[in-house]
Amino acid sequence: MAAAHEHLSDSADETPIPFRRAVESLRAARLRPEIDLDVIPAPKRLAPYAAALEATVVERGAGPDGEDADLADGRLVLLYNPAGHEAWQGAFRVVTLARAELEPEMGADPLLPEVSWSWLTGALDARAVRYGEASGTVTRAASHHFGGLAAREPATQIEIRASWTPAEGPGGVPDAGAHLAAWCDLLCQVAGLPPAPQETGPRGGVVPLPQRRGAQPR
Repeated sequence: MAAAHEHLSDSADETPIPFRRAVESLRAARLRPEIDLDVIPAPKRLAPYAAALEATVVERGAGPDGEDADLADGRLVLLYNPAGHEAWQGAFRVVTLARAELEPEMGADPLLPEVSWSWLTGALDARAVRYGEASGTVTRAASHHFGGLAAREPATQIEIRASWTPAEGPGGVPDAGAHLAAWCDLLCQVAGLPPAPQETGPRGGVVPLPQRRGAQPR
């Protein structure tokens, strides 16, 4: 996150203070150790100001040769329009993507889309973050291999695309770090990791995660 902070500092005179402080909140977020986070180029057409992150859930040393293995990955983009946005009902918007591979029989569960959406709302509720205007799409894709690839096992991938408007706090600044932490909790859940201590309690009623597919070597 230091790179994002430095990037904003380079144009601090031009960057609105609420957005600068929101990005600083992202930078200060305390995340689970399984999360690898990188700054990526932000989209330029969605809002006047944006910051983007890419995250991977990593199981250390879980690969067949002792290498790290990726369990899930995704992106989070924080958008800011000082003039506000009618569809957002606010000046900020969080746009996210989370995806992971599941066992095919788990991916065939007819309740998977509804359950997956509950993982997202449960993650936000567990962090006690306030938000509104949530929307999203849950997609599952099954892959079957033929011919020269017939030896590969069928694969099912789940993809959760979601966006919401974070509630603004003092000075019009949302607690962006808490929203990032909640989204990373979602990533860990779709990866099949057990809940961290801070995730227990409010999420106790959330439907359990289906079994994830084996870890993918990095």
